[in-house]
Amino acid sequence: MPVWSIVLLVIIAILIAILVALIIVGNKLRKKQAQNQEQIDAAKQVMSMLIIDKGKKKLKEAGLPKMVLEQTPKYLRGSKVTVVKAKIGPKIMVLMADPKVYDQIPVKAEIKAEVSGIYITGIKSVRGGKIVVEEKKKKKGLFKKKSK
Repeated sequence: MPVWSIVLLVIIAILIAILVALIIVGNKLRKKQAQNQEQIDAAKQVMSMLIIDKGKKKLKEAGLPKMVLEQTPKYLRGSKVTVVKAKIGPKIMVLMADPKVYDQIPVKAEIKAEVSGIYITGIKSVRGGKIVVEEKKKKKGLFKKKSK
């Protein structure tokens, strides 16, 4: 058997082993995510709130409680999160929003939202209007820029 065929077989065996490992890890992560989602759904409640401000800020600069910062892994503390500053009753609170919901949240408007802890998971209604989904602007490709 030539040397190149042995090398090729070894490379194929390694790739198959990596593929199997990725499938196993992916299944474990999917199960873990499903469990977390069940916990979030069990704890969510509908709250009426006035949105003061929203933005994407680093976790350290977001103004979240100290306990949240302590529980996050160190490598994620510098990552940006979607943060909403809202007035709930007499209190002003800083909440995190689901990235899917973040685009629908209007600023300086009263909304009824599903909240699980400090995490906004959904919007039920917006007072004085309907839920608006902001469309992101698509970047023009190189060919379209050149044609104009």
